[in-house]
Amino acid sequence: MATAEPVIPAVRGAASLGLRAGQVVQELGWDSDCDEQLRTEVMDLIDGDLVEDTVEAVDVVLLWWRDEDGDVVDGLVDSLTDLAESGYIWLVTPKVGRRGHLDPADLAEGALTAGLAVTRSASVASDWQGHKIVRPKGPRK
Repeated sequence: MATAEPVIPAVRGAASLGLRAGQVVQELGWDSDCDEQLRTEVMDLIDGDLVEDTVEAVDVVLLWWRDEDGDVVDGLVDSLTDLAESGYIWLVTPKVGRRGHLDPADLAEGALTAGLAVTRSASVASDWQGHKIVRPKGPRK
């Protein structure tokens, strides 16, 4: 008789962001439509508050972005202002079918235009999708 492989539950919510205690997370683009449960989970994971204005480099930027917020390239470039060289951005956008969602092609093109790369996506809340965006590792050719 074959034994079944253990079922590993899907990582969802803030846990899918891979954050850990002690990281400094800057939040940009917050508005009343943001998911408060996700924000609370993030603060629990990092064991601290989200910062808006900072005097030091941050490890992660949590950028809430909706289609009506304008050009995503501008938002991504602005996110780099306080981001540590080894830091990354979690661009959080409404899921497809929700008001304000971004076309995936526009998101990918926006990241590329900003000199960044989308590495993965995750469902972070019932109405929100997260996209991890990083600086490329090596020089572009």
